[in-house]
Amino acid sequence: MELVAKCNAGLESVLANELYSLGAKNIRIGRRAVLFSGSNALLYKANLYLRTAIKVLLPISEFNANSYDELYEKTRAIDWNCFFNPNLSFAIEPVVNSSIFTHSQFASLRVKDAIADYFREKKGKRPSVNPENPDFKIILTLFENRCSVGIDSSGEPLFKRGYRQMRGAAPIKEDLAAGMVLLSNYKGQTNLFDPFCGSGTIIAEAAMISCNFPPNLYREHFGFKNWSDYNLKEFLKIKKEAEEAIVPFKNFEFYASDISSSAINATTTNLAFLNKFTTINISVSDFFKNSPSLDGGIIITNPPYGERLQLEESISFYKKIGDKLKTDFAGFDAWIISSNNEAMKHIGLKPSAKIQLYNGKLECSFRKYELYQGTKKQKTDS
Repeated sequence: MELVAKCNAGLESVLANELYSLGAKNIRIGRRAVLFSGSNALLYKANLYLRTAIKVLLPISEFNANSYDELYEKTRAIDWNCFFNPNLSFAIEPVVNSSIFTHSQFASLRVKDAIADYFREKKGKRPSVNPENPDFKIILTLFENRCSVGIDSSGEPLFKRGYRQMRGAAPIKEDLAAGMVLLSNYKGQTNLFDPFCGSGTIIAEAAMISCNFPPNLYREHFGFKNWSDYNLKEFLKIKKEAEEAIVPFKNFEFYASDISSSAINATTTNLAFLNKFTTINISVSDFFKNSPSLDGGIIITNPPYGERLQLEESISFYKKIGDKLKTDFAGFDAWIISSNNEAMKHIGLKPSAKIQLYNGKLECSFRKYELYQGTKKQKTDS
């Protein structure tokens, strides 16, 4: 069957690689999405294993419609009984860019009525609508007169892993943190340090990658569990295999620090589930005064930016980051994400890579700084 994994802009190629590793076929990269083919088993695996996906959709119908009435009729013609039953609640999530369908909520209402009327005719009962916590979520995409109807196999967004019990002041979402780690090519080959760890998301995602820990292993619910063809035995088999494939990672260590004691409390709580698989050193520490004594490694971090600092403060702050990196972290690679391009100029190091990403709606730059010990040639040769 044809499936679509949705993601944030900039992470499409990373997501495509993840899908390839899971055995997906016919992989095509789209805009904030990757299309692929696979079985129900792959659908279950995708929801368990994908680190950079937001949700996985099953497209069920695509057609042209030039009016709200035509949208209603063609939606009602879909055989909804193949997918769910009227005892379940449902909701419509519209994605609209159309000069024909100018009111997304009215388009949603017509689709809702079409589904309800289908079940009333076929089963004598209308399913209820639950916008907040539906059993079954339908994604309606309207681009001019082209209509796509799909069902959401994930339920809540896949970045809601279930391990983060406490949040920091300005957390990055888990899918972005995992994408940053994967874009850095970190695979557990060295120590990893996050000096502005907040609630510990980057370290958590990196540690899970190193241990082959499925990001959504602890999630209780997925949308596909309410589908008519859900195979509980198959899903439990896949989940058991995922648990058995976790490998304790002891070759190198993780270091998470932050000047905020409340952030460190959050990190300690959030990362507790990883303690039996790897070593994570967590400490309240001022990056500019203290740092772990490490013989090389990689830094991946999300320093304070945007509304958290005024521009003048940001420039001074980022200059201090650059000075610290040059002084104490020779031999490291440092990856820094920020939405403050002006402040990043004052790091005083030339980035060897720049990748455009999004932290929520904030456009960010994810930059790599190679901190040579000796000359660039010496690092390349070593």
